[in-house]
Amino acid sequence: MSDLLVPPADAAPRSDRLIYAICVAFSSFQLWTAAWSPLPSQVVRSLHVGFLLLLVYALCARRAHASPRRAALPWGLGALAFALAFYHWIFLAELIQRAGDPSLTDLIVGCAVTLLVFDAARRLMGWALPLICAVFLAYALFGQYLPEPLAHRGYAFEQVVEQLYLGTEGLYGIPTYVSSSYIFLFIVFGAFLERAGMVQLFTDVAMGSVGHLRGGPAKVSVVSSGLMGTINGSGVANVVTTGQFTIPLMKRFGYRAEFAGAVEATASMGGQIMPPVMGAVAFIMAETLGVPYVDICTAAVIPALLYFFTTFWMVHLEAGRAGLHGLPKAQCPDALAALRARWYLILPLAVLVWLLFAGYTPLFAGSVGLALTALLILGSPLATRLGMLPRVLFWIALGLAASAFLRFGINVLLGLIALLVAILCCLRGGRATLCLARDSLADGARHAVPVGVACALVGTIMAVTTLTGVASQFASLVIDLGANSLLLSLMLTMLACLLLGMGIPTIPNYIITSALAAPALLHLGVPLIVSHMFVFYFGIMADLTPPVALAAFAAAPIAHASGLKIGMNCLRIAIAGFVVPYMAVYEPALMLQGDPGPLVVIYAVGKALLAILLWGAASIGYCLAPLNWAQRLLAASAAGTLVAALPLTDELGFALAAAFFAWHLGRRRLHPAH
Repeated sequence: MSDLLVPPADAAPRSDRLIYAICVAFSSFQLWTAAWSPLPSQVVRSLHVGFLLLLVYALCARRAHASPRRAALPWGLGALAFALAFYHWIFLAELIQRAGDPSLTDLIVGCAVTLLVFDAARRLMGWALPLICAVFLAYALFGQYLPEPLAHRGYAFEQVVEQLYLGTEGLYGIPTYVSSSYIFLFIVFGAFLERAGMVQLFTDVAMGSVGHLRGGPAKVSVVSSGLMGTINGSGVANVVTTGQFTIPLMKRFGYRAEFAGAVEATASMGGQIMPPVMGAVAFIMAETLGVPYVDICTAAVIPALLYFFTTFWMVHLEAGRAGLHGLPKAQCPDALAALRARWYLILPLAVLVWLLFAGYTPLFAGSVGLALTALLILGSPLATRLGMLPRVLFWIALGLAASAFLRFGINVLLGLIALLVAILCCLRGGRATLCLARDSLADGARHAVPVGVACALVGTIMAVTTLTGVASQFASLVIDLGANSLLLSLMLTMLACLLLGMGIPTIPNYIITSALAAPALLHLGVPLIVSHMFVFYFGIMADLTPPVALAAFAAAPIAHASGLKIGMNCLRIAIAGFVVPYMAVYEPALMLQGDPGPLVVIYAVGKALLAILLWGAASIGYCLAPLNWAQRLLAASAAGTLVAALPLTDELGFALAAAFFAWHLGRRRLHPAH
């Protein structure tokens, strides 16, 4: 799909230019509604889904461009879906007045839009997610005929359609609301930063800081993917962005192809839990729990750092085991020089973080960050024409002018952007800069399509769970099974996340499992944010778990290796990452929950780091020297006992860890060759 939305050349087919124009129009519409909120939320959600369906069907038609007859049907369905998106706008007042008593037209349009969403998702993502949603839909329509305790009281067809289409619980529920506001805005924000050169800045900083160390190429992958995660919350997008550079580099310096692909896939998936711009799930979680987005970031920051430390430690041990060295220092760029040359690219990200932690909404913070990035892109051609001192004064003046938005609103930023656009139209080379900004809008729409369609489709699951109460029944089942064992309940929840993740993306995985399992964990004493983060975390790990490991298969063509082999290596690299969510449940201080003191947080983090060190040594079979199987078993036992936050298990874990390190160091001194 990505190759169809590149800037069309003058000789490009008309369909390519039309798709590209739709993408730019989609992004422009979303930015217009984000900046001024001129339309009711229900209307914005409906038009958002209409644009998504139009793009999906347009791409399907593009694939069939060699056969005009085959392309006519997708274009017709796309036009129909986009036309029906205006139904809520045109008849909004009437729909509100007859709420609870839908007309025949309402039912026909609702059924048509629902079918189009299912069909678009099938064309875009395959059968797995539509079939799961269809099962929930069938349960709402025919669940009264099931045996107890699964049966519900029965609901009329009109009730189900109204729940799916006319209200804000189904197709236009919380996931679509978040997709049409926060998610789309932050996706475009990341697209603008990538076009501005942030990817190259992150790569240079990573190469300059860790490229010369042992196993440097793999460490560059971890650092660059972690940095990319701060602006792009899509794991697969990170794989195909940074992986184009890091995977061949790792292979050139001796890493096996499947291990190189696994390092990139594992590190890239961490981008979804790396603040400040986490994956789309984080915005949905904040809206679902009714907490500020910054609270989600606060809960995620320590687990995210532990995740990347895990991956960094694993590649360090693998490099030691295989005797791999880093890049020559002379071949590594200067990280400080890269920062001095493009330091201004960090400003929008810094402002975004400051606004989030200052209490502003993600919508406002994202809008300001995006506007500042546009200012940087549009102002760069002017700055390059100036000398050093005038250039510095130019950026200072532009920054002071932009800061006026705090008093006069975002319209100040938009006015500056309009002024720079007018100036660029008069400058030589200014058209290229304007084209770059336009391309960023198209990139943002392209990246938003799979996320938005998944959000719309899983709204059917939320509609059914709220209508029938099936979530409470599932929670009761989990509570009964794990009534005497929190660990058993956590393991059941983890398995549900991993199994669902083998067929569906992270967003619907989180929505399904959080709706069903998170209430059960809350009943068992797990704090609400911790339970949702537990589900979120394993929804991400599902993309690394064979046989259907989406991130691994995304890395496969770049690494020229089997996706299944890459997935198996992902499990090996991320083995400690599977333990961190359990540790956070037993010790919520790892997610900064429960108002813990500094010493409690330091103790929890220190214990988690020790467990990660031990898990890594046991998995790779190397620490300071190769380990035999007895040492690996001892290290795994020590790490396992550190998971639960109990005095007895902690003391036992520390004792076993001390025994392991003493044994390993003593054996290394006695047998230096080993």
